[in-house]
Amino acid sequence: MKAVKNLVVLSLSLALHGIVLAQPATPHVDQRQARQEYRIDQGAASGSLTQREANRLARGQQHVDNIENRAKADGVVTRKERARLHQAQDVQQRHIARQKHDRQHDYNHDGRVDRRRVL
Repeated sequence: MKAVKNLVVLSLSLALHGIVLAQPATPHVDQRQARQEYRIDQGAASGSLTQREANRLARGQQHVDNIENRAKADGVVTRKERARLHQAQDVQQRHIARQKHDRQHDYNHDGRVDRRRVL
């Protein structure tokens, strides 16, 4: 009985291992997504991004996630799909940088844009 139980556990673990290996891996894409999402959150917390800008950038991140999910859907991320994914991340990175360094701020987090006065 114990041998049968061990055999069942072994076969289940091998089957699960095969399922895990079947998923296409995009570790660099996932790391970059996490860094970009952190930059958006940090910008909203510091006030360098208004809430509207942060929401727009979050929608851009969701767009990149959708591209990644479509690329992974068939189980293989091709070179062309990977290039499209990196290009979308490049665009999103530029949007984040541009919005964080523009003249619109919400330092007091009241939902209104604070502008620095030029004397």
